[in-house]
Amino acid sequence: MKTIASEVSEYIKTKPFLSSALSQDIINLTSLARRIKPEIEKSLKKPAKSGAIVMALKRISNTQEFIITQKIVGVLKNMGDITVRSSLVDYCFKISETLLPAQAKFLSKIEKSKNIFFTTSRGVGECNIIVSQELSSIIESVFVNEECIEKTYNLSAISIKLPTENVTIQGIYYFIFQRLSWEGVNINEVISTSNEFTILMDEESVNIAFQVIKDLKNL
Repeated sequence: MKTIASEVSEYIKTKPFLSSALSQDIINLTSLARRIKPEIEKSLKKPAKSGAIVMALKRISNTQEFIITQKIVGVLKNMGDITVRSSLVDYCFKISETLLPAQAKFLSKIEKSKNIFFTTSRGVGECNIIVSQELSSIIESVFVNEECIEKTYNLSAISIKLPTENVTIQGIYYFIFQRLSWEGVNINEVISTSNEFTILMDEESVNIAFQVIKDLKNL
């Protein structure tokens, strides 16, 4: 049986940004109730009182979803170093039998290089290699026989160290990416390990992204 409480809960689940804002107690519930009232009534197929919708919104703050949000905030407060690197190039190569040997050759060439950036991720059909722009000539020489699907210049990377408990808390990445999305930051690529991840973006967005991530420590 459909109830006001169940329909309000289902509505909020479809609005992740709204859900997050509710968890931080930054929304006027009375105003929100008036705004969503037509949608709730349409789903219920009968009138609904604004006061009942307000009460349903208040109850949501005690659900597991919002408890998890608070756990995420606790983890982010203990975030480690934030490292920024600029002037990067992202190469996307098609997977081939010769790609791994080419990567091995590339690594041997940069083995003694200092203060350079290199990271890679491999999917089913393609492999991305992100390097400092100064390494572009080496990449293009070593991978000359590989099929380059796409190449993007003028990128920056922000690497973030998270506490080890991050792997046990659901929604960490979503929470961070949501804030970046709010500020209009477009993420080109994400590369992660268990307790560290790197996001790649256009150089024009890096200052905004850095401030957003830094501010997460003070939520």
